[in-house]
Amino acid sequence: MPARNAGSTTTTMALDEPQHDSPGLQFNEPLSWRAGKPIAIADLLRRLQALSKEMKGMEQEENERESFTTVAKELASPNLLGHKDKGVRAWTACCLVEILRLCAPDAPYTGQQLKEIFKLLITDILPSIADSSNAYNQQHLFVLHSLAQVKSIVLLTDIPSSEPLMIALFTHFFDILAGSSKSSSGEQYGRKVEHNMTSILVTMVDESATLPSEVVDVIVAQFLRTDPRAINGFTSKTKKNAAAVDEKQSTLVLKELQTAYDMAKTICNTCPEKMARYISQYFNDVIVDASSSSGAKVTGKKVSHRRNSDDLDDSDMDITSGPTEEDIKELHKVHQLLRELWRACPAVLQNVIPQLEAELSAENVHLRSLATETFGDIVSGIGAAGLPPPPTLDPAAYPPVSLSDSVNSVLNQNILTKPSSPQPFPQAHPQAYASFLGRCHDKSPIIRAAWTTGIGRILTTSAGGVGLAQQQEERLVNDLAKMMGDADEKVRMAAVKVVGTFSFRDVVIKLGSSGGLDKSGSVLATLTERVRDRKHAVRVEAMGVLAGLWGVAAGSIANGEEQVISTLGAAPSKILDTYYANDMEINVLLDHVLYEQLLPLSYPPIKAKNAKLTNGHVQKSKDTQTNGDVETNQIDPDKLRAERILLFTKELDEKAKKVFFVFQARQRKLAQVMTVYLQRCEDYNGGIMDAHEKEIKEHLARLINEFAKQFPDSSKASECLWKFAKTHDRRSYQLIRFCMAPESDYRTVVKAIKEFTKRVEQSITAPQDLLNVLIPLLYRVSILVYNRSHIPSIMDYSRTDEKSLAGSAHEMLRDISTHSPEVLKSHVQEICKLLQDDAPNAKKANDTGAVDNLKACASYAAKYSKEIPKDRKFVQAMTNFALYGTPAEAAKYAVTIIMTASDRKEMLAKDLVHKCVKGFVYGAEGFLSRLATISQLMLLAPTQVNQESDAISDIAIEEILLKIRTEITDASASYEWSSTLDAECEAKCWALKILVNRIRSHSEPDTLSEVAEPVYKVLSNLITSSGELLPSKDTPSTHKPHLRLLAARLCLKLCRKKETDSFFPPTAFNALALMAQDSIIQVRSSFLQRLKKYLGQQKLPQRFYTVPFLLAFEPSVSLRSDTTTWIRSRAAQFYALKEQNPSAKANIVMESVFARLISLLAHHPDFDSAAEDLIDFARYILFYLHSVATEENLSLIYHIAQRVKQMRDAITPSAKYDDNLYHLSDLAQLIIRKFEDAHSWSIQALPGKVRLPHSLFIEVRDHEEAQQIAERNYLPEGVEEGVEGLVKTSMRAAKNRNKKRRSEGHENGDERGSKRAKQLPIRKGPGKEKRVKAPGTAKTPKTKKRKSDVEVASSERRRSGRVNVSGGRYAERDDDEDDEEMGEGVAAWEYEDGAIVNIDGELIDEDGTSDGDEEEAEDAEEEKEPTPKPTPKPSPKRAASAAKGGSKARKGR
Repeated sequence: MPARNAGSTTTTMALDEPQHDSPGLQFNEPLSWRAGKPIAIADLLRRLQALSKEMKGMEQEENERESFTTVAKELASPNLLGHKDKGVRAWTACCLVEILRLCAPDAPYTGQQLKEIFKLLITDILPSIADSSNAYNQQHLFVLHSLAQVKSIVLLTDIPSSEPLMIALFTHFFDILAGSSKSSSGEQYGRKVEHNMTSILVTMVDESATLPSEVVDVIVAQFLRTDPRAINGFTSKTKKNAAAVDEKQSTLVLKELQTAYDMAKTICNTCPEKMARYISQYFNDVIVDASSSSGAKVTGKKVSHRRNSDDLDDSDMDITSGPTEEDIKELHKVHQLLRELWRACPAVLQNVIPQLEAELSAENVHLRSLATETFGDIVSGIGAAGLPPPPTLDPAAYPPVSLSDSVNSVLNQNILTKPSSPQPFPQAHPQAYASFLGRCHDKSPIIRAAWTTGIGRILTTSAGGVGLAQQQEERLVNDLAKMMGDADEKVRMAAVKVVGTFSFRDVVIKLGSSGGLDKSGSVLATLTERVRDRKHAVRVEAMGVLAGLWGVAAGSIANGEEQVISTLGAAPSKILDTYYANDMEINVLLDHVLYEQLLPLSYPPIKAKNAKLTNGHVQKSKDTQTNGDVETNQIDPDKLRAERILLFTKELDEKAKKVFFVFQARQRKLAQVMTVYLQRCEDYNGGIMDAHEKEIKEHLARLINEFAKQFPDSSKASECLWKFAKTHDRRSYQLIRFCMAPESDYRTVVKAIKEFTKRVEQSITAPQDLLNVLIPLLYRVSILVYNRSHIPSIMDYSRTDEKSLAGSAHEMLRDISTHSPEVLKSHVQEICKLLQDDAPNAKKANDTGAVDNLKACASYAAKYSKEIPKDRKFVQAMTNFALYGTPAEAAKYAVTIIMTASDRKEMLAKDLVHKCVKGFVYGAEGFLSRLATISQLMLLAPTQVNQESDAISDIAIEEILLKIRTEITDASASYEWSSTLDAECEAKCWALKILVNRIRSHSEPDTLSEVAEPVYKVLSNLITSSGELLPSKDTPSTHKPHLRLLAARLCLKLCRKKETDSFFPPTAFNALALMAQDSIIQVRSSFLQRLKKYLGQQKLPQRFYTVPFLLAFEPSVSLRSDTTTWIRSRAAQFYALKEQNPSAKANIVMESVFARLISLLAHHPDFDSAAEDLIDFARYILFYLHSVATEENLSLIYHIAQRVKQMRDAITPSAKYDDNLYHLSDLAQLIIRKFEDAHSWSIQALPGKVRLPHSLFIEVRDHEEAQQIAERNYLPEGVEEGVEGLVKTSMRAAKNRNKKRRSEGHENGDERGSKRAKQLPIRKGPGKEKRVKAPGTAKTPKTKKRKSDVEVASSERRRSGRVNVSGGRYAERDDDEDDEEMGEGVAAWEYEDGAIVNIDGELIDEDGTSDGDEEEAEDAEEEKEPTPKPTPKPSPKRAASAAKGGSKARKGR
């Protein structure tokens, strides 16, 4: 065969051809040949080129069609169509398309010839366009252009059995444009090729009567090219040729729309009617295929069309009645297609949307779920590529985000993932949208969860960018809140996750539109309820979302953006409030949330340019470190962290603040335990010990058990801690010590935590759960908040009040000085220098912030007195504070510093006393400071002060207490609270403290009574006379509550010492107990707070446990609820002690209190034996039973109630009080029996008697008299019916409270309080009237509304004021002896002097705590330890807990 120059032949073709005058074709060379005599390729190419060139210059109207007959026949010969040379085929194709052009509309070919021609064009010529390097690429493009321009492609529709060619045409065109064989120069003609191909395919769709289903498959498959994970294997519904998905490509997301996608989009938008029909049929075929496939699986069984249970957990649909896994995949793909079709060409879905709507009511859960998800994404404008990555809520980011930041997100710049809806779906398809919204009531939680996700996406995308009407948006937001409170955890979880996908701006603007965290029913308020959800997974998610939101919003909150503050400001309080649930899982979760999101360890994510030295000064570093665009030389990371901590504290409410400060106090205690644990781990030496093996193992086991109890799975935690001990990694031990050391700065602590985490993760022998145990422990023991790096910034904020954080800074400094003074070590010199510069004098006052610095210095001096300056200037500064400091507390702390750190304390004390006493004049400059100084010196330097005892007594009593200088302005007010103290009231308070401190510091037991009894009389008089001290009764009404409260608290303080407790008789105790029923909420709450604190520290005898039970009628719901929780918590702790050591005597503390409670009620001023009053007093006993009683101890309580009836009153011996005891004994027995029946418990008789305190009861010696008392029923008629109704009512109320899912949150506290208050009877005043009750009817006392939690009028209180203290000697029988007589004994308690005494009066332990140290902690702000809810009561047992042995006794009544 002759050679040819392919390159030259391809360039001879010119687009501009010369004009011919002849109307017919002039070409007359042969193009066909006989078999065996082929034309040379070069000649054939020349002839074809010549023919093509001549025909290009001809027009349809100017030529005789007969002249083309021969050429047309030869061109259609198999010799040319099937020629092996690609150049021949290319030029033949060029000539053929010209023939078709010139002969249009009637082609000079038969159907079979046309089929062969189009076979050449479609299978050979057009696919070659993909290779732009082909020598005949220009000819291929010419053929494409001619077919598109002349539209001769329509001839394909007239060819019989042309479906394969049509399928091939669509397939090749889309493959070419999809870039399957992309050439290097393809971009030069890409748009022209795309236009021609699109024109050809549009013509085919428009002219074809029907399109093969495979063609529809090919078209719709292009819309899924936006998702590489979905396109593989989608081009055919048969799934036979489906390609396996490349896992490596699963995360690929294209950055722009492919040309094939645009071509398919153009086809659908150009031919919407036809494509709508085809796509509708396509969608229907997929559904039918899935249905028939699932039906084919059911062999020998009748397919039921009844809906299966919608709330399915393990399997949402039986495999034999639902679609197979392959069908599910296919259904998923077709629904993905619908999402993309809505974005690209919504008109083609006009017939599909009704079908999709019908799926919402399908019986199959999978199909219904897919339809719900698809509707949500369609409305949101989300395509097959899915959503863009959700905005990252990074609490550690710096600088923090703000509402004023740009709305546009970089994440939404990707055209494939950016939500986009061409038109508002609710307006285009209102019926379908309404059906979608109705899925919120679907019975299946799977559907409701999918629906929740869908509406969340609609809100986040603003319906695909087209926006929502205000009414529509409000409905979706309200529906989201409802879904977050759904009964099923899957729905709640979906709702919480949806909130986590919102950007910070959307949370504030969109979700915040329904209200912030404090508005009940709003999305964010419901989110706060989820942090206490009963399901741990929901709690984890909700707490993470809520904490992340606040962490991101912290910057805006610090800048004072009101909208953000009102929306998210309360988040820290809501999170820390979960601590009160007493759930170990929640507590561990709190540790993670606190230090990973609220106060993240990595905040701010920059390194300081300045390095801190050990003395607290700053040294410049040579290296400059930057983080992105942030200039670190202008940023102090320690100050930023301190600001975040102070802001966090500022946003906490009182209950949450208690928790936060308790966490800091817990850090110090746990650090001590951890230190011992690490030491024991080293002694354990991985299990290899040379000596003391048994002692080491036992001690280590106790320590591990102590830690393990703090985890939900204590056994697993114990196992992990043992494994850590056996690993014996000394470096890990040292890293933990770095975390706990007060000397470690913040960076050191964080680096130690990170290194420790890395070591454990890389350890081969460490179990998988080891970090889950050690990280929470590490967070708890590490100095992360009260770190020395933060102290300078906190002090700066306290002085400058920058960003209004001074209050939080002062509060934190007070807490640091009280609980962690050691962290002040590197700053104490600076604090002392500030105090020295700020010292006052007779003409100059000190700064008000100096009090906090003085307190911090005093607390530090108590431990590290040698590091306090002792130079003359500093001592003189402290002396000036003692004489002129304002407020008076400054003088007290200054005296403490002098008496702790000075080497000349005796001389200085004597000099201070002399200066304070000499020339003392009430109202003179600094007179309150002098009183405070005398008070503190009376405690710390009694020897020097007693030298001026007469003068001090004259000042305190004659000049201060016995004189009234304030005029009464309102004669009608007799007892009212004032939040501020005037100078006279404050002076009286200091005078009382002087008298009490004299008792506390008295060291001679023989003369103690001479000092104590007069003071006790003064205190008791203040308590019983409502703060009135003088017979003239002209004390100002605003002074009385403060004086009465202080007197009560001072009595508690005195009773902490065994010696002074003995001077407090039962009569005085009964009067003190009625402080819990003071008419002013501030008085009784403050009194109870101090009482609970001392009892929790085991510093008061057990008789004080009776006082909290007087809150049965408490109108303040919060106070009553907190006290009830505290009582149950204490009872649970006593029970735990009993479980640990059953033989110990500390096992009936709360039970033995019942006898004292009966005695206290018998002496209550409002007690009366009338039936109506007895029913009222039954509430006290019910309050006690609900708080303390269990099936185990009910028998003992019942026995104590019986024993009271065998006694006489010993406090005030008289028949009246004896009868009161007997009435209450019978009433208690009746209530206990009703209580027993309501719980279906069983009371067992006890073998023996419980002895009651002799200071309260005297046993009836006369047997006959005792028999008469026992046989007589002291209860009047109607009491039993009233008590029965009361017990039933209380049981129903308790049951309703238990039904409320505490884990799922509660209503607003104020609303909840008002509801409960209606169930509480109001306390009666002294002038009560007897109510007449119809005979034979049981009537529960009516419940009146309380006015306020703040103050209750005296007429509405249970106490009447008829309280008298009998005269006589205050020192009487020791309370220890009374408690010993309560059978098996009670818990040991610890007096203020450190002596821990049991019921036998035996000293258990001693603590060297000084009075001065205790005074510092005492007069600091109240130590607000939160009371978690008690652990669940033990499993019921039939035998009484106090029984010592023997068989089961008979049931006693």
